[in-house]
Amino acid sequence: MAKAQDKEAKAEAKKARRQASRERYKQLWQAFQMQRKEDKRLIPYMIGLFVLIVAVFVVLGLVFGSVWLLLPLGIVLGLLAAFILFGRRVQRTVYTKAEGQPGAAGWALGNMRGQWRVKQAVAGNAHLDAVHRVIGKPGVILVGEGSPTRVKPLLAQEKKKAARVVGDTPIYEIILGNDDGQVPLSKLERHINKLPNNVDGKRIDALEGRLAALGGRNPQGPGMPKGPIPGNAKVRGMQRTARRKS
Repeated sequence: MAKAQDKEAKAEAKKARRQASRERYKQLWQAFQMQRKEDKRLIPYMIGLFVLIVAVFVVLGLVFGSVWLLLPLGIVLGLLAAFILFGRRVQRTVYTKAEGQPGAAGWALGNMRGQWRVKQAVAGNAHLDAVHRVIGKPGVILVGEGSPTRVKPLLAQEKKKAARVVGDTPIYEIILGNDDGQVPLSKLERHINKLPNNVDGKRIDALEGRLAALGGRNPQGPGMPKGPIPGNAKVRGMQRTARRKS
């Protein structure tokens, strides 16, 4: 009986993996089609990069007398390079569209790779300015998005609250933007990853528990969107809703 159940469970797991794989390929194809329509240089660049890499390996093969040995390697690396180029151009398009939209920083932080503990909109106001909190090996990172003149007091308030419970753990402040002293949305993850490692995994767990005890969102602030909001009309609508809640 147990063996039959195990066999059935393995079959279900295999079926689920196949379904997930099909979904990933479907999403990838949809992303390619969307990017191709908006980015007219995508396909020429991908083909050009592929041909260039294959040509380099063909030349190396001719030099060393092993064309048929190096050609398959060149094809594989050419396809890989073209795929990486596609991913980077998609990412750039996504960040370009998201930049300047309320919720963009929280969305970007939520999609960071690595062991980061992200809490979106721990502070905010009726203008949809917000402060997001990230806990990781650098310590505590507070990311503000919105008008700098309104975000700076929110950051100072949140830093003061966090400092009461994190001890000597470093607290970093980041303001999203393109002006001096600010970090563009497209470089936010890279900027955070360059911060020095100051705490270990066990301490990260402790920090998360202490900060969670402070409570979540500022009671005067609205609920922030889970991702960038397209369109000024929708932003105005959310602002009206936020003001009614405040």
